[in-house]
Amino acid sequence: MQVAIIGAGAAGCFAAANMPTHPGLGVTVYEKTGKALQKVKVSGGGRCNTTHQLFDIPGLVSRYPRGSRFLRKTFYSFGPEDTIRWFASRGVTLKAEEDGRMFPVTDDSQTIIDCIWQEMMRKKVAVRYHKSVREIQREAGGFTLLFADGSTAPADKVLVACGGYPKPEQFQWLKALGHDFTDPVPSLFTFNLPGHPLNELMGLSVPDAVVRVAGTKIAERGPVLITHWGLSGPAVLRASAWGARELAALNYRFRVLVNWLGETRDEELRGIFEQQRSTQGKSFIFQKNPFQLPRRLWEYFLKEAGAGETTRWGDLSAAVRNKLQELLLRSQYEVTGKTTFKEEFVTCGGISLASINPDTMESRSVPGLYFAGEIMDVDGITGGFNFQHAWTSGWLAAKAIAANMEAVP
Repeated sequence: MQVAIIGAGAAGCFAAANMPTHPGLGVTVYEKTGKALQKVKVSGGGRCNTTHQLFDIPGLVSRYPRGSRFLRKTFYSFGPEDTIRWFASRGVTLKAEEDGRMFPVTDDSQTIIDCIWQEMMRKKVAVRYHKSVREIQREAGGFTLLFADGSTAPADKVLVACGGYPKPEQFQWLKALGHDFTDPVPSLFTFNLPGHPLNELMGLSVPDAVVRVAGTKIAERGPVLITHWGLSGPAVLRASAWGARELAALNYRFRVLVNWLGETRDEELRGIFEQQRSTQGKSFIFQKNPFQLPRRLWEYFLKEAGAGETTRWGDLSAAVRNKLQELLLRSQYEVTGKTTFKEEFVTCGGISLASINPDTMESRSVPGLYFAGEIMDVDGITGGFNFQHAWTSGWLAAKAIAANMEAVP
C-alpha cells in the first residue's frame, strides 16, 4: 500500500512517524518547500510550545475558538497526556511552565524535530521536497497526485496535512473533490497602532491587563506587550483568535480599550488614590508608583494626564486624578491593521468538519482521503493548543490508514 502525505509540517510528519513498520507499506511525504517542520522550529521563540498541561477534555476544548465539538471526540483518543507519553517513550521529556505551556526540557525546538524525524527515518518514510500538489485525481482503488512541476505519483491512501491557506482560491483543488470549506481569515495577530506615541515604549509588558474590543463581546485578560507597531502579548493574541471573523469583517479597523490594572474597578482605584494622598502625600507622584507598572509606562500615563514631574500625591488635582483614572482603566486606542505574530501563522477556516470522520480523520465523501492539522476548520489560542490538534489528528489518521495492515515490530 502506497500512502501519500501532503505536507511536511507538524501533522504530516507526526502521522508519518506513527505509521506501522510493514514490508508492504510505503509512505512518502510531499513538501512544497525545501524544509520540513518549519513551524515547529520557530514555535515558542525557538523552544517549541509542544502542548499544554490541560488534561481535562472539556476545559481543553474550550481553548479552541473553532472546532471544539469535533475535538471533544478526538482528544479522548489522543490528548496532551498521550503527547507527553509519546515523546517520553522516545527519550524526550516535556516540562510545564507556570502558565501550563509545555516545552522540551532542552528548551530547544530541534529536540522535538529530531525526535519526530528519527521516528520517520526508522519507519523508512520517504520525503520529497519542492513538490507542490496541484490536483488529486481519483482512480479505481486509489489516487494520482499531480504536481506543479508536471510530475505525478500514485497513492492508495492520501493524507492532506498541508497547513492552512490564507486565500479561498487555494482550496479549489480540494473543493474539486467535493469538500466544502470555510473561507480563511487570519487568527493570532497583533493590533497595529500606526504612529501612536505608545509605540515608543516598545518592549514594555504588563503582566495583568484586560483588552476589550469596543462594540463587541471580545474581551481577554492576561499579559500585554507594547511593540514598535502596537499591542501584542497573550491577551491580544487570544482576543484576535476569538474575534478572528468579527475583526476581519471590520477590516481590522476598530477601537480597543485596555484596563492596564487587570480587573481593577473605579471605586477600588479611587480608594488607592486616596490612600496615596494620606500616606504618601509629600512624595512625588512620578517616584511613587503603587501599581507595579513599568516605570516608563507610569510616567507616560502621568504626562498624558497632565501631572508635572514635581507634582506630589497630596497636591494631585481632581482633574488630573480623573484623567489618570481613565487612562489606567479605559485607555482607548484606534487599531488600524494587524501584524502576524512572529512566524506562527494560523488561520481561522478550512475544510468543513462535517465532511470528516472524527474517529479516523477520513473524508466522509472520498474514501481513502484523510485530513490532519490546520487545513481543517480548527484553530486554538496560543499555548500549544494548535500543535496538540496537529499531533492528535495526525495520530488518528495514521492509525486509521494502517488499520488493515499488520504492524511488524
